[in-house]
Amino acid sequence: MQIAMTTVMTMMISLGSFIALRTPQALTATSELINPEGKPLGRLRLIQEAEGVRISGTLAGLPAGTHAMHLHANGLCHAPGFESAGAHFNPYHRKHGLQNKDGPHAGDLPNFTVFADGTAVFDFTATLVSLRSGENSLFGGDGTCLVIHELPDDGVTDPSGNSGNRIACGPIRR
Repeated sequence: MQIAMTTVMTMMISLGSFIALRTPQALTATSELINPEGKPLGRLRLIQEAEGVRISGTLAGLPAGTHAMHLHANGLCHAPGFESAGAHFNPYHRKHGLQNKDGPHAGDLPNFTVFADGTAVFDFTATLVSLRSGENSLFGGDGTCLVIHELPDDGVTDPSGNSGNRIACGPIRR
């Protein structure tokens, strides 16, 4: 009886190990954003899901109000102006804006609100990008970054939705 029980337990452990090895690991990345003075604002987590890349987390130290956030085509964030981030990530060569009939850029994201205490909570999915390989991968070429702008995105005006200056930036890293 004890030999049979030991054999069953060994088989269960082996099966569990096999399943663990065969289960694909979630593709994840992070973006640590800084302000123009180089002060850390927090970290956002990116997770590959079936619908796209989920971006979640909390940032602090931002000016209160509604702001735009976009994925930019270069993984560089040189303060103070963050011009090194380049243009919006746009592998499909579309026009800017989630409401533009000829858009959007893959890097166009929804506006968000910063509370009076300077914090913002993020939890949304970017459906036109991927953490996998391919033309819409956030890890192709020079990489990509998240950029926060001083104003909200109007959803239609090319190339950046009249969203104003770049006030925070964070390269996306595995």
